[in-house]
Amino acid sequence: MTGERVNRRPIASRESGWARRIAAWLAAKGVSPNRISQASLLAAVLAGLCLWAGGRGGGAALLVAGALLVQLRLLCNLFDGMVAVEGGKAAPDGGFWNEFPDRPADIAILAGLGYGAGEPALGWAAAGLAVLTAYTRELGRGLGAPADFGGPMAKPHRMAAVTAGALVGCFWVPALAVTLWVVAVGAALTVALRAWRIVAHFNRP
Repeated sequence: MTGERVNRRPIASRESGWARRIAAWLAAKGVSPNRISQASLLAAVLAGLCLWAGGRGGGAALLVAGALLVQLRLLCNLFDGMVAVEGGKAAPDGGFWNEFPDRPADIAILAGLGYGAGEPALGWAAAGLAVLTAYTRELGRGLGAPADFGGPMAKPHRMAAVTAGALVGCFWVPALAVTLWVVAVGAALTVALRAWRIVAHFNRP
């Protein structure tokens, strides 16, 4: 449990009253954190499909739905940890379900956005770089460095960019491609900074 707390992403909303009430309600209803983590992946896949279809002429409603599903994915990411830790519902395989769904979730959303923008290669590049940010964090942690959730394009930042891009895309479709460039460049910078901080951690006198 202590290791799980150390490796938790710092999220300000975790301390808010509304989040605590919802997490307590989910725990009281017997909803397992693993199911919430799995629901986050489902929301991400649906978000990617909506962004794909919305960008290719499906209409603003699908882009709005994609944006809302991206936020649902983040809410699931918030509540799975809260139900596990604060709600005392952690399972032996909870560490796997806490981390694994985030990788295909990022891919589904960013690749879907890429197809919606008519820039599939850019979407896959952004997705690959997003996964690399997590790999770099976990590499450092595996080597004994503190978990680094820093940006400028960590998961919350990526999802905020996609949400904003999808909403602007309702009126200006090129915003979808612009968003992917922002995410890709920001994720590449995030990987470089995290790698630098890992090396600096071990080279400290």
